[in-house]
Formats: sequence, structure tokens, C-alpha cells
Amino acid sequence: MDRSMKKLFVIPVLGFLLGFFSCSRAEPRILYGFMEKTYHWDWETERPVRWYSFFILSEDDDGIENLSELHLFHDRAGLRWLFTPEDWVQFDDDGRTWIGSRHITMPEGAHLPRGQFRAVLLNLGGERTERNFTFDVPEVSPHPFPSFQIVDGLFRLDSAYPVNRLLCYDDQGNIVQTITLTATTGYVSALNLSHNIIGVSLWAEDSLYRISALTGVVAVR
Repeated sequence: MDRSMKKLFVIPVLGFLLGFFSCSRAEPRILYGFMEKTYHWDWETERPVRWYSFFILSEDDDGIENLSELHLFHDRAGLRWLFTPEDWVQFDDDGRTWIGSRHITMPEGAHLPRGQFRAVLLNLGGERTERNFTFDVPEVSPHPFPSFQIVDGLFRLDSAYPVNRLLCYDDQGNIVQTITLTATTGYVSALNLSHNIIGVSLWAEDSLYRISALTGVVAVR
């Protein structure tokens, strides 16, 4: 084999070896997973409707961008959902990255079945891992749907949920401030809203039951 032929042979082999060693062959990991139910106010039907959320805390040796598919199964009921980086929700909390969805739905508004679910996570190299977890959220919320009102510069909170937060929006619809409410009534000025906030909605949460509620937006100006 002459020298030029050796070069043609060596270059592709080196490229293959560099690609092989640049990516780990370890499977991704699911450290934790949870599902919860959220009630939100539907202005068309004038009643609260259900959303289901599903998120996992994941790790991959080559980073979160190496993850390719997230599957959710309820084997007994024959249900399956597929999420990819194009449609899953990703957020960071204390340096940890969560991925999942806030809009898991059932046909004709049925309740999501309780019991054991199975999450399967794949990365771009084809490695996979799975983890089972239990969804036992009550079918009916233990709390009535909450409300938050502003009238003549005063706010009023009506909620039986243990934790109540205001999500504060600018004129582009972005959440720019979050405020934990500690009083049921008071002056809006005492909330110390940022000057660019034009509306707020109430996010009420009960972490014990994995149930939350999101009200409609209330104008603050």
C-alpha cells in the first residue's frame, strides 16, 4: 500500500475513533420523577379544567442536549405519551435540570388513571433507562378553586391551599416576578410589584396532594 493510500485509510479511521471516544456510552439516568394535577380557569366554559404535569430529574454524561426521547407509559391502561426536545418543557431549579410536560391530557376530559407509571428516557446514542413511579393524586381536589381579586387598590385572596403565589406578567405575557402571599387582604401597593407588571394570576399549591390551581389573569392597573 503506497503512502497516499495509507493516508486515505488512516483519516477515516481516526475520525471514527475520535467520534467514538468523544461521546460516552453510558445510559442516561432518571433520578426522580413526579406527576401532579393542576386546575386552571377556562373562560369559555366558566369553570376550572384539569391539566396533568409530568417531569423527571435527569442526567446524562454528555449533557442534557444529548437526550432525545422521553416516554411515559401506563401499562395497565395501555397508555403512552412521547416527548422530544422540540416539545418538552425544560427548566432549571437549584442547578438541576427537569424535563417533561405540563399538558398531559386524556380523551374526552377523562381522569388520568392512578397507579404505576413507567418513564423511559433515551439519548442520541440509543442508550436508555427507565424508572417506575406511582401517581396517586385524588380524583377530586380537597380544596375549592381559589380566587384573587383587586378592587379599588385592595386585593383579596380566597384560598384553602397552603401555599399561594402571584405570577406577575409584563405586557408581553412574560412572568417577571413571583410573590408569595402571606395575607388574605391588603393594599396592592404593599405587594411591591415591579413597575412593568400589568397583570397577575394566582398559583395555589398543595404539595402533599400534588395538586395546584391557576386562576385567570387580573389587571393591576
